[in-house]
Amino acid sequence: MQKYSYYYFSVLAIFLLASCSEKPQHVKEERFSVSDTLLSKLEIDTVGASSASVELTFTGKVVPVEDNMVRIYPMVSGIVHDVHVHSGDFIKKGQVLATLGSPEMAGYAREAVSADAQLAVAKRNADVASDLYKSGLASEKDLQQAKSEYEIARAEHARTRAVLELNPGKGGLNYVIKSPISGFLVEKRVTDNMQVRADNPENLFTVADLSKMWVMINIYESDISQVKAGDPVKINTLSYPDKIFDGQIEKIYNMLDPGDKVMRARVRVDNPDLILKPEMFANVKVHARTNNAFPVINTRCLIFDNNKNYVVVTDGRSQAAIREVEIAMKVEDKAYIRNGLKGGEKLVASRQVFLYEGLKN
Repeated sequence: MQKYSYYYFSVLAIFLLASCSEKPQHVKEERFSVSDTLLSKLEIDTVGASSASVELTFTGKVVPVEDNMVRIYPMVSGIVHDVHVHSGDFIKKGQVLATLGSPEMAGYAREAVSADAQLAVAKRNADVASDLYKSGLASEKDLQQAKSEYEIARAEHARTRAVLELNPGKGGLNYVIKSPISGFLVEKRVTDNMQVRADNPENLFTVADLSKMWVMINIYESDISQVKAGDPVKINTLSYPDKIFDGQIEKIYNMLDPGDKVMRARVRVDNPDLILKPEMFANVKVHARTNNAFPVINTRCLIFDNNKNYVVVTDGRSQAAIREVEIAMKVEDKAYIRNGLKGGEKLVASRQVFLYEGLKN
């Protein structure tokens, strides 16, 4: 029995020693690779060439040009009899907008008639004094006094006529309000039978020529340093999204709006077809120049990991590599790259996170 036990343990020991002496087999680990087929199914973007300009997007509002807009006030007080126009009407120069009944007009008319009579009397007296002086029946002093009275009468006559021209009437007590320019009636604050006062600070009508318009841009405080007068702009509106209006910034208002905390800039735009209307909302793209030239990429190419930004660069065939980039600035869907890329390089723009995870491991 002892002999068999000895034999059994000897075989077991030999088996264990043989097992320990075998070398472990290493499983070959396959590395992640990018095939031509995979790359052909991905979207590829090209890095934009270095440029010293950036495209900034702002909102704005369309308003009439102040120099082509007239606010009309009454020169006398009275009651409105007839309003001949409505908001939005096209107005011709000299067209009657409204008629007022005003007792002040009677006073102006009386002064004019009186001045006419005084001028006629003064002229006759001056002529008589001149004849008498020539015949020796009047002194030089009398002649000079008659001439002086005539000049005073002429001045008063001119004054009353000027008052009537500034306050055009239509006979009796009527005062006529006319438009001094041609354009559209963009504001109307008067109705029939309304009482108006000459000392009222509010205008009755506003007429504007809309063939040229201003677009007032709202510039955010963070972008103030990049926008300058003369920068070219492209403008479109919600009503005409495919219609682009070209212009340039002609003035920057160097103050912030206390309510909106934005700075205003002004663009003059030609409007021959009268497409642009006052108070329209506008989208404005400003091509602003910078001190540095940065390559530009679409932000969809970026991968953010561990507080750093990366992209997947490819040669367009089967080579792809991860590259860290430093962003100078972002404007909407564009990122301007300070370091890490140069113009013309190819970037993976779809499923790049999948490639990134595979390549980094």
